[in-house]
Amino acid sequence: MATQPYSPSRPCRLADVAHWDLETDVIVVGFGAAGASAAIEAAGCGARVTLFEVASGSGGTSAMAGGDIYLGGNGGTRVQRAAGYEDSTEDFYRYMLLAGGPDADAERVRLYADRALEHFAWLEAQGVPYRNSHIPGKVQAPGTGDCLIWSGSEEAWPFNLEAKPCPRGHLPEAVGEAGGKKLLDALAARVHAQGVEVHFDARVLALVADDARRVHGVVVRRDGRPCSARARRGVILCAGGFALNQEMLRRHAPLALRLRGDSLSGGHDDGSGIEMGQSVGGAAIHMDELFTTLSIYPPESHAKGILVNERGQRFINEDAYPGRIGVYCTRQIGDRIFLLVDNALFGQPAPYARIEVAAVGESWEEIERELGLVEGTLVETVRRYNQHAAKGEDPLFHKHPKWLKALDEPPFGALACHVGQAFYPYFTLGGLSTRPSGEVLTPERAVIPGLYAAGRTCCGLPRWAEGYSSGMSLGDCTFFGRLAGRAAARAALLPEG
Repeated sequence: MATQPYSPSRPCRLADVAHWDLETDVIVVGFGAAGASAAIEAAGCGARVTLFEVASGSGGTSAMAGGDIYLGGNGGTRVQRAAGYEDSTEDFYRYMLLAGGPDADAERVRLYADRALEHFAWLEAQGVPYRNSHIPGKVQAPGTGDCLIWSGSEEAWPFNLEAKPCPRGHLPEAVGEAGGKKLLDALAARVHAQGVEVHFDARVLALVADDARRVHGVVVRRDGRPCSARARRGVILCAGGFALNQEMLRRHAPLALRLRGDSLSGGHDDGSGIEMGQSVGGAAIHMDELFTTLSIYPPESHAKGILVNERGQRFINEDAYPGRIGVYCTRQIGDRIFLLVDNALFGQPAPYARIEVAAVGESWEEIERELGLVEGTLVETVRRYNQHAAKGEDPLFHKHPKWLKALDEPPFGALACHVGQAFYPYFTLGGLSTRPSGEVLTPERAVIPGLYAAGRTCCGLPRWAEGYSSGMSLGDCTFFGRLAGRAAARAALLPEG
């Protein structure tokens, strides 16, 4: 194929392809959780599948994650039931719908809620191991090999008003922070067992489309030269988000520029998949939504402390999921955020959290002066909080009673959770607009023939940072990656030209 300046933001014209270097039924771009799941299902439908991965191995950003997948409904998974929880589909659906925010995709949420138990069985069938064990309380990626955790804001206001709380984070059996790798290793083994043709160190440069913007294949750089690859039934973009694309972040999600560059990425979330979809008329939605988190626990006792901004004011119930807390921290005026604790609650923050002690004192007046806050502001906040917490109440922010404690045991401390200083990792939630079955849509919601997307390349289940729960991304990637794989494999053959 003749060398020319290919770009993900501009499709290669079908008429300019003299010949195809490779022909297949379905092309999958990206070998993370979404791409692996799509390839497995497409091959299982009898399609010939070719997978291109820019890195030298499988995994993507998914392999860096804790590995938990958000699952439940239909009475609960075997792990939930063994722990004594009965999770109704309607509670699961309502929680997910609320977590999806003002523009939650009700059709997508309903599909996931109804079929989550089947998806759990599918994951186990691929060789992903899960223990029948539960860790109560507040933990994040415990690395003990145990399975069930509270991975969201299920017990926290306002979510607990809409749906009966239930733990739904399901971690693979893996010791250490290797849950994501365990998940991806199992899926990768299945991809290879299915006979999928995999090409590593292969960067997809552009889509190939005709004048009607039907997608016929891709231009991919292999062995240092561009090659043309035809997909007779469809191309599935599973190339991740845009957390590493500074220009896209500046344009769509400038909050990332305040967060010290701590992107959660396997190294290739450059936005190229989204750009390729847009190049043939695909709509990109919720591009401003950026997940971030603040790990105020472990230790879990810190959830009984209170967070204040540099005006000395509370702004959230501290028992919420750390991702929701992180989003609210970034919305405060100024970058200084403090977690207030007393002697009974203080524990050394995890080193990765970059949370340091900002002040220690024998009274809250002393803490207030040391932090340089306006006189009386922090003192009054603590006084009112203690007054209600002593009675098991939080009328302002509705923290659950089990996380309420008056901060009345000196010495007292303020921990610095400052934006731009503490660890606020992030990834993007916006992406291509798709049907639940993966077809990429135009702004008018017309289907672009031959083009599908899954994972963070599209905007799926998690589309509102305030409602995110750990496990939603991997749940979304694997479940809707499967649907995209099946849809592409069963699509009618595209015309040759």
